Amino acid sequence: MDLNAVRTFVAAAEAGQFQEAAVELSITQQAVSKRVAALEQALGVRLFNRTPRGAELTIDGQAFLPHARELLRAEERAAASVRPGSRALRVDVIGRRTVSAALLRDFYRTHPEIELDVVTLVDIDGAVAAIRSGTIDASYRAVTMPGQELPEEIETMPVIDEPLLLLTGPGHALANARSVALAELVGHRIWIPGIAPGTEWGAYYEDLVGAFGLTIEATGPNFGPDALLDVIADTPGLATLTGEGTRLVWPAGHGLRRIALHDPTPVYPHSLIWHRDNPHPALTALRTHLATTPAAHIEGETWAPAWARR
Repeated sequence: MDLNAVRTFVAAAEAGQFQEAAVELSITQQAVSKRVAALEQALGVRLFNRTPRGAELTIDGQAFLPHARELLRAEERAAASVRPGSRALRVDVIGRRTVSAALLRDFYRTHPEIELDVVTLVDIDGAVAAIRSGTIDASYRAVTMPGQELPEEIETMPVIDEPLLLLTGPGHALANARSVALAELVGHRIWIPGIAPGTEWGAYYEDLVGAFGLTIEATGPNFGPDALLDVIADTPGLATLTGEGTRLVWPAGHGLRRIALHDPTPVYPHSLIWHRDNPHPALTALRTHLATTPAAHIEGETWAPAWARR
């Protein structure tokens, strides 16, 4: 249905005259008549009776008027859903329990007037494609993949280097350690189910294994963090790695231990990426907020893959 014709019909119905509708819409009276005639032809009914006093709605016109107004309201809602400043700021995070999600929650607490739409994409290629197409406004990622260059129109800013921790059950050989050197993990089984090949975080763990000779297993289906914590709690020979800022909750009986790593401390470098031409005003507010995010306190040397170093 031609929404310009619908808009013209509503204007004429409210004005009661084609001439006044023409003035309101900044078109000619002839254009008003043509649009109304086209709409009547499309609907197969007469919408107006022309009288010496102007134009009066027919019974069909009266029946159509509330629906016509709703069509125009729907048009406005549709436009507002994608209009920068009127729609939610769409931000991608790797997971909803990660430090990037926590940073986004902190931003929302500071700016509750800004509507957020949080999504989770798998890898940086998908995130960059979504940013370039306008599907999302920004993403938290480690940049860039080995051998990969980001498109020129993609901007980045470092946000936080998140230390990784060792997570064990109470029966693990390292469960009572206050901290563990990376070299001490050699020979221990580290289980991280769901590592997706070809992702930037998959490349991170691959480089971690290569640099320190660790054993990281990604076997088995990924049933989510709760199932992972259950297995770690019940299996003395297994441990996993988790980000310091990742929000995990487990039953008290699990007795899980979060143990710091050092010599060096592996850190996962989170950056914000966005399209330099994105006009959404809330994007500027997000970048300004993140620029004041305090850095994680880390003693001693840190490690991250060379491709992810800023």
